[in-house]
Amino acid sequence: MVLFFTSKVFNVCAPLTFLTTDEELLKFGLPTDIWFHVDKLSSAHVYLRQPEGEPHGAWDALPAALVNDAAQLVKANSIEGNKKDNITVIYTPFLNLKKTGDMAVGQVSFHSDKKVKRVHVSTRDNAIVNRLNKTKTEMEVDHEAERQERLRIEGRRKKADAADRRKTEEEQRSKWEEEKKQRTYDGMFTEDAIDGARDDWSDDDFM
Repeated sequence: MVLFFTSKVFNVCAPLTFLTTDEELLKFGLPTDIWFHVDKLSSAHVYLRQPEGEPHGAWDALPAALVNDAAQLVKANSIEGNKKDNITVIYTPFLNLKKTGDMAVGQVSFHSDKKVKRVHVSTRDNAIVNRLNKTKTEMEVDHEAERQERLRIEGRRKKADAADRRKTEEEQRSKWEEEKKQRTYDGMFTEDAIDGARDDWSDDDFM
């Protein structure tokens, strides 16, 4: 069972997926998912699932208000972190999460520490937590099927984008060739070009 929350601090709703452990999403997460957790403390794992096309931007350029929503959610769902002030929440792209066979359930590390960002949370913000809790829904999710469907959609989008780029490039190439041809024709019929051609002609050429 998975809990879903929705942040509405940005123009497009941002689904925040709450899990007590993240074993399923570690297998079937999406490349555009972003993982949040309280640093050095036990907490829920929260995944920001971006709508198609990453409307919120790259993982390291997310709106501060959206990051704060996710940070408040993981803090509120950390037994120890919820009682403390001045904690740190870490977040990273899903593809940077590393899971090995000797790790405990819910434990992860990172392929690259350079792709981990940190945000300071001074205290719990009840207004944010209450707003998010009002959007909470609980449901069973077939993560594998959801991932495959999303990948199919994104595959079709990328194929369509590539076709549009090829069409644009072909149209631009045709335009350049036409302009080049026109410049050549214009040069052929200038007054200087005609006078030069006359100088090359002589009556002897027609004898």
